[in-house]
Amino acid sequence: MSDRFTPETFEFLWGIRLNNERPWFEAHRAQYRDAVEEPLRALARQVHQEMTARYPGELLNLKVSRIYRDARRLHGRGPYKDHMWFILRRAEDPEVDLPCFYFELAPEYYSYGLGYYEARPVTMAKLRARLDAAPAPAEKLARRLNRQKEFVLDGERYARPKGDPGPLLEPWYNARNISFSRDRAPDGDVFAPDLAARVVEGFRWLMPFYRYLVTLPADPDPRA
Repeated sequence: MSDRFTPETFEFLWGIRLNNERPWFEAHRAQYRDAVEEPLRALARQVHQEMTARYPGELLNLKVSRIYRDARRLHGRGPYKDHMWFILRRAEDPEVDLPCFYFELAPEYYSYGLGYYEARPVTMAKLRARLDAAPAPAEKLARRLNRQKEFVLDGERYARPKGDPGPLLEPWYNARNISFSRDRAPDGDVFAPDLAARVVEGFRWLMPFYRYLVTLPADPDPRA
């Protein structure tokens, strides 16, 4: 059993994608435990401990995914997930739409960053209203993002643009969902002993973006 990912981690994820059925999983349960589940939980615990020590006021809760899909939502898919993740999210009402820090493993990539799983329309409407009323704080963040190459703005865009606040904020303004992500093919970095430190460093760099987004629920609904 290892507390680090190995090539076997991604071999299992490819295997469950191509053989998403109980007999295959049961035959490879030990591989899942040793190469995927335990290293992911170890990484999640270490990242959570370091982030809560540095930012105790953010009240970040840890949630680690399980490999079993919700039986009510299979929709013809197999019973197992072929990607695994953990998130750090503020400990508030789960019905409140809040951003989270995340780390994800899939057969062909690993990713970490900050954003929403599926931002609600009201959340993005509040973001646009904030950009209209006071663009300067977001412009500062956008320039910060554009000066580096590790994280990129990601998320589905509206088919019909909502407006044009200028080239700097246009990608934010016309997003249906918004995240700041670092996506990579499985490489040496994900197997390195300093992976947790790299993830924490990335989350710390993203903290100003998190603090900007996490206050959106308190803004008035511009659609009212």
